[in-house]
Amino acid sequence: MPYSSTSDPSPADFSRPSYPKEPRVPSPPRLRLLTTGGTASMTTTGEAQGATPTLGGVDLVAAVPELAHIGVELEVEDFRKKPGASLTIDDIAALAARIAELEEADDSGFIVVQGTDTIEETAFLLDLLHNGQVPVVVTGAMRLPQQPGADGPANLLAAVRTAACPDARGRGCMVVMAEEIHAARYVRKQHSSSPSAFSSPAAGPIGTLSEGTPKFSFTSPRPQSVPLPFIAPARVPLLTAVLGDDGEQLAQITDRCDGLVVAAFGVGHVPESWVAPLEKAALRMPVVFASRTGVGRTATATYAFSGSERDLLQRGLIGAGLLDPLKARILLLAYLRAGADRDDIAAAFAQF
Repeated sequence: MPYSSTSDPSPADFSRPSYPKEPRVPSPPRLRLLTTGGTASMTTTGEAQGATPTLGGVDLVAAVPELAHIGVELEVEDFRKKPGASLTIDDIAALAARIAELEEADDSGFIVVQGTDTIEETAFLLDLLHNGQVPVVVTGAMRLPQQPGADGPANLLAAVRTAACPDARGRGCMVVMAEEIHAARYVRKQHSSSPSAFSSPAAGPIGTLSEGTPKFSFTSPRPQSVPLPFIAPARVPLLTAVLGDDGEQLAQITDRCDGLVVAAFGVGHVPESWVAPLEKAALRMPVVFASRTGVGRTATATYAFSGSERDLLQRGLIGAGLLDPLKARILLLAYLRAGADRDDIAAAFAQF
């Protein structure tokens, strides 16, 4: 008797029994630690007992045993060995180029250890030069490794955890210090020696680490990237407006630079004696004014006296928007080094 349709065995009935597949174990994120020197790498040597950069990346990692247990593959590269005060624009441009090269090799995050003296400037420059999606996390130390309560190991561990976090992708360059995550555009060093020296007064930290896990509170917009390599030299001084200045120093400086940033009073005001030399300088090169307060936007149309923000704009100067004077100088310098003209530079500052 032929089989009925309800009793016909299906082909699956004659196949080998199936077994659940072994779950695929994801590869650990591959991170790269790039050291440049700074307090985290310094020890006291010699008769003077003064601290100098002596430790390399391997030494820094060895001081943090927890790094071996957090599920990352960490490669170490000693890129420079300098105090933060001696780093140059070209050093950071070379660092950004190295990061771009390693990102193409499938590294999934970068940690930069450097001296804290210039972190607020170097991190912002890296943010401008880094156009990839992988996170770049800058950290350092406020206390020497042999001092009680040395903060370098904790900062390094927090930075590695942040760079390994999937939610850190696409956020550009960040600074991690004292369990806080700061966007490069906002971060400032506001104390000369405290372990909690870094803050973002204009916006607050974009995240914190809770029980070792990075938690982000908001997303900071990324700036338009500046192309590498730099193709031109540039000199950009920063001059701070002070009470009663007669402008003589300003006239001397403007003849020997390619751009100028003025740390102006309040929302963007300068002494009346500065107006004529600034207008003359703006005919020859980009001149930017930022607020010397460090927090708050430069105005555009509130005041109209000689030396006010409205007056300066009409005379061809460029307002820095939310950027403080240090970061305004970095932005102007980067664009000049990249060969940008005044219109490109004005558009770059309009982002802020």
